[in-house]
Amino acid sequence: MAEAVYDAYREEVLGRANVADTEELVEFYKDLESQHAGALWTVANKIEPWEPVTESQPVLWQFDRLREHVLRALELVSPEQAGRRVVYLANPGRRDVTAAVGWLYTGLQVMGPGELASSHRHSASALRFIMEGSGAFTNVDGHKMTLGRNDFVLTPNGTWHEHGVAEDGTVCIWQDGLDIPLMNALEANFYEVHPDLQQAVSFPIDDSTATWGNPALRPAGETWSKRYSPLLKYEWEPTYEALLKYARVTDGSPYDGIHMDYVNPFTGGAPMQTMGASMQLLRPGEHTRAHREVGSFVYQCAKGSGHSIIGGRRFDWKERDIFVVPSWMWHEHVNGSDSEDACLFSFHDLPTMRTLGLYRAEGLAENGGFQPVIS
Repeated sequence: MAEAVYDAYREEVLGRANVADTEELVEFYKDLESQHAGALWTVANKIEPWEPVTESQPVLWQFDRLREHVLRALELVSPEQAGRRVVYLANPGRRDVTAAVGWLYTGLQVMGPGELASSHRHSASALRFIMEGSGAFTNVDGHKMTLGRNDFVLTPNGTWHEHGVAEDGTVCIWQDGLDIPLMNALEANFYEVHPDLQQAVSFPIDDSTATWGNPALRPAGETWSKRYSPLLKYEWEPTYEALLKYARVTDGSPYDGIHMDYVNPFTGGAPMQTMGASMQLLRPGEHTRAHREVGSFVYQCAKGSGHSIIGGRRFDWKERDIFVVPSWMWHEHVNGSDSEDACLFSFHDLPTMRTLGLYRAEGLAENGGFQPVIS
């Protein structure tokens, strides 16, 4: 009873200014506005809410519907004309900042055989998740990497990087993920094109993976002083194998199933300073419990199919579909198959939240930990 009374008090009294708009006050507000100032009590609850309030909406983009538009871009613009031939995904609540969710951007980039985009660098951190095609490659500060399906690739902030497809390759599509909206919100974004348009390959091809991609082993005597992972490509096959091995010895997380983070092998921390990434496996028939976190998530189904319940709404996904979970929104995942596992790749801004001391998570206590589906 006391809790209900407090909730009512918080909503009716603390939730808004308990000040009537008298003639004198209205005139006072106008005078303050003319001085580019204002009265805090008129906006206090808006700028300091009781808990995170997001403008982002849960959204699902179906790849089979987007793919035809992405391929159409091949015919309409060249890499030289477009710079980056990308179809970006815009959250209805974040169109003003071109974000997919929160302060995260994502889009689908397409390149044809023999194409090579110009080398560039920027303040935003970036990642790639390869969706289809063969022959794709990325060159990051002279480290050239060949890319295959479901590989996860870093292009950290400040590094020169370029993308292309080999002459004997096929049309390739990958998902880009960047923190462009965050960099713009901080008014800290720079973008620069390489003075020679392309950069040299300065190391053996795939040297990053050969050096740093061996589980539980680190090259003796090797050091690394940069702020991002020395492993720039995380391959799909060992990632999936690690999930299967872990699944044999654990029940996993009640909220995320068999859940593993991509890490910097030198430090054990996140691969980049502002963004992290994970891969999770849902066993046949698995239904995770609902939880919410301070942080925004962009998911892509890497294998299988299923659905997620986000903020009480059901979103059915299959391989290559992309969906988002806004900050502090209840979500749970379901693998509807009774015989095949499902895998979800995600990238998120949790490294930023943790660095700033803002991260928080909680599980849903009511209804056995599952949300009622409202739509």
